[in-house]
Amino acid sequence: MMDAMTSLPAGADRPAGTGGTGATVPGPPAAPRRSELARMIDHTLLRPEATGEEILALCGEATELGIGAVCVAPTHVYLAAAAARRGRPKDERAAADDPAFAVASVIGFPHGTHLTTVKAQEARRAVADGADEIDLVIDLACAMEENWRSIETEITEVRLAVPPHVILKVIIESALLPDASITAACRAAEAGGAEFVKTSTGFHPAGGASLRAVRAMAAAVGGRLGIKASGGIRTAEQALAFVGAGATRLGMSATRDVLAAVPE
Repeated sequence: MMDAMTSLPAGADRPAGTGGTGATVPGPPAAPRRSELARMIDHTLLRPEATGEEILALCGEATELGIGAVCVAPTHVYLAAAAARRGRPKDERAAADDPAFAVASVIGFPHGTHLTTVKAQEARRAVADGADEIDLVIDLACAMEENWRSIETEITEVRLAVPPHVILKVIIESALLPDASITAACRAAEAGGAEFVKTSTGFHPAGGASLRAVRAMAAAVGGRLGIKASGGIRTAEQALAFVGAGATRLGMSATRDVLAAVPE
């Protein structure tokens, strides 16, 4: 159920040329243009003190810039979904009831310490309020204990709590994890029915997204799931580097500045 607009192939590490066997080795994909990159972005506002007025401004920017999705707290989903309907695309080919952008809601945010039943109910309510996508924070203590069965069970319960068309992204807080644990977390996400794995909440002191983590995630999912890099992406250079490493979605709040530096 991965959105086709967000499933760009992961970048190859080797430059274009010839391998040792004489076979042609494909080079990295061309960097996305501004409009393509915009559709890969989850325009994000998750500050706990964010006001309704700020959420509406976020949604207005998303419509103006052609952003793929906004990512907000559960308390702001209804407002964002209404704004998405009001800002329907001007493209004549679009259906009359198509929203201007998708709405993602974080669940169990930011620490992942909610009970699984609470996360499932939070996800249900977010979808009822208009969320198209759910960004679920895993139980980080289980990750540190390498209790992947428990994490898979939690993901499965949240997946079953929402309709099949709703995209589920699993936040693994990759800055905390070595590569082997990133791989195990990605496997748990896939087994639990998620469509995406996501690096970070952006709120943990361990840090946000890293190229190391995205490459490890790309190797683990092998194109079967999308990869969302989020946390600390503030420049076009960073954004394009993450896409080159394998990210198919980017979560950021510095969206306007990033896109301004990307060619049309």
